[in-house]
Amino acid sequence: MNMLQFRKEGIYCIPGKFYIDPWLPVDFAVVTHGHADHARWGMKKYLCHHFTVPILKSRIGNDIAVQGISYNESLYINDVKVSLHPAGHIVGSAQIRMEYKGKVAVVSGDYKIQNDGLSTPFEPIKCHEFVSESTFGLPIYNWLSVEQQNQQMQNWVLQNQANGKTSVFIGYSLGKAQRIMKALAGISPLHVHYSIGKLNEAYESAGVKLPAYHIINFQEDIKHVDKGIVIVPPALADSKIINKIPHMANAICSGWMQVRGSRRWRSADAGFAISDHADWHGLLDAIKTTEAEKIYITHGQTAVFTKYLNEIGILAEEVKTAFGNEEEEMEETEARKL
Repeated sequence: MNMLQFRKEGIYCIPGKFYIDPWLPVDFAVVTHGHADHARWGMKKYLCHHFTVPILKSRIGNDIAVQGISYNESLYINDVKVSLHPAGHIVGSAQIRMEYKGKVAVVSGDYKIQNDGLSTPFEPIKCHEFVSESTFGLPIYNWLSVEQQNQQMQNWVLQNQANGKTSVFIGYSLGKAQRIMKALAGISPLHVHYSIGKLNEAYESAGVKLPAYHIINFQEDIKHVDKGIVIVPPALADSKIINKIPHMANAICSGWMQVRGSRRWRSADAGFAISDHADWHGLLDAIKTTEAEKIYITHGQTAVFTKYLNEIGILAEEVKTAFGNEEEEMEETEARKL
């Protein structure tokens, strides 16, 4: 008997009678992490890592019924042994391990293998069934080391300073923005959009130390950010608001910047291939390490990646889900509040 079922509401644990990252309202949702495509409004009860609790409350509502547990802490839900294990994606991100009658299934959510120094590093888990993303499941996607990524961004800021420019970085409020902040600490004052400042509080409540920063009020005069560093969410990239920043040079931080032409397409001055997802080799390494009998590929380059896995002797199946939009919808909503 399969432990998992892919329903219209989301990924369902059959013996446990609960859902993992459901996209439609259900009674009980076990949530892998706080991005809006995985943690949605409308569930009667949520279970997640305790670092994710303040993120869910910030984004969904303070009055939600949510329980937080630690990594490797086990509990039973209808005779299914459930535990959370580090996914390395963002703070509090977790793989959901389910064990029932000797069979183990793992839903990984989004994950990355690189250790960014902010998230608890990815932990490989042996299992029978493994559900994996494939956001960057093409051989072209191979990330530089975190140190090399950081050096690229630092060099760009120093070059901008020499040219009298303000360095504006565009990255998701949850996960990416904090990585940018950590990479650029001490080079120049850090100024962030309020949606980033709001989620920085969740990182700090988890004991993650972030560099000093200032929150920008775009409704006021912002000449004081001139020649400094500004970090904003993607929703502001093509807005009139961002044009208030003096002497701006803008850079997009995204795994998509690995592909030539992506920067040009977004009309950015620079692009840095920095992602909170695993690259091609990271995906393959993670999947092989599980030694799973069956792999389910949920979002991203599903068709190509599933075909490749089957060709190299790993039984894989492509499944349709509502994942993959990251937090763009939430970013757009928060950015409108300014």
